[in-house]
Amino acid sequence: MKITDVKAYVTDAYRTNWTFIRVDTDEGIHGWGEASLGTQEHALVGCVEDIKRHVIGRDPLETERFKFEIYRDIYWKGGPVLMSAISGIEMAMWDIKGKFFNTPVYNFFGGKMRDKVKIYANGWFSGAKTPEEFAAKAREAAAKGLKALKWDPFGKAHRSLSRGELVRASECVGAVREAVGPEIDLLIECHGRFDPYTGVQISRELEQYKPMLLEEPCPPDNFGALAEVRKKSYIPISAGERVYTLQSFDELFNAGAVDIAQPDIFHAGGLGESKKIAAMAESKHIPVSFHNPSGPISNAAILCLAATTPNFLIHEIMINDGSFRLRMTDEEVFYEDGYVFINDKPGLGIEVNVEEVEKRPYHPINLRHYTGNVTDIRPKEDTVSYFKTRS
Repeated sequence: MKITDVKAYVTDAYRTNWTFIRVDTDEGIHGWGEASLGTQEHALVGCVEDIKRHVIGRDPLETERFKFEIYRDIYWKGGPVLMSAISGIEMAMWDIKGKFFNTPVYNFFGGKMRDKVKIYANGWFSGAKTPEEFAAKAREAAAKGLKALKWDPFGKAHRSLSRGELVRASECVGAVREAVGPEIDLLIECHGRFDPYTGVQISRELEQYKPMLLEEPCPPDNFGALAEVRKKSYIPISAGERVYTLQSFDELFNAGAVDIAQPDIFHAGGLGESKKIAAMAESKHIPVSFHNPSGPISNAAILCLAATTPNFLIHEIMINDGSFRLRMTDEEVFYEDGYVFINDKPGLGIEVNVEEVEKRPYHPINLRHYTGNVTDIRPKEDTVSYFKTRS
């Protein structure tokens, strides 16, 4: 079996663009991967086209050889564009392999250790601005059986916070804690905004609400800064979504910068590389929560990997999306009491409706984090849940 074509599809998902990668073979089996970057989509698609000539003619079952040789043969190493292109293609190759052998991808990574994983919800807060609005939406989420909620309460702040901004963020977290009670996990997202001094101030202020973690308090380009916050924080520190190589994760762990690792499988080299990163973390007794704010293919792939990872902690998931998500794939996510179940279909267990994807072509979307619009992530009149309750 040989690869005959590779194609990237960039589609508007309102809050971002998703990038799906299709790999075709001469035996009629195709696979899907995801490489959603959120920005720099033109560069990503260009990179896919640039490395396509290195991919055509390869055996899609040779996933390790593909990753090794493509990375070897590209002079400029690392970074989000190259690693996302490699990741999306590699993911599609695993999908082909699963279909070829008629087995779920998780069986290539040691088989299932678990049938379901606890989730934390992202996106539950859509449109909320005030503490009262966050609290109301948190109550709605908890009423649906969700056990963990993540959000960014910091408005449009960057680098530092005034005392007033810190108080308002604290009031938001406090309102959510009061709304959902002490048994729901709260995860606080910082989006890599702050200097170490501010990160420490945030951790001390929010400690009273007993968050599960403080995510990426410092920019991802200095592990020492992150380590400084971790050293002084009583809230566990998580990071890793913008760390792109095995070697960089080694530096992150050796810096003592994280309590919880968050590699992103569609930016860090794909499923095989992410399994290695998880094993590195396991050797240091660091739990792993794969970063997953994106589309349906990445969700399916991460669940395959989460099923096999001994030190897996909790699964991030967008709790709802526009109705376009339901039309773009045959995604099935079964949910029960704060957990989602692992898909047992061959490959990644998901197929893409290209016609529906092409109805929503790429359009440029600017970063919202520093405009005060970080919660505007859903169409106001088109917010649906793609979850199914397990009967």
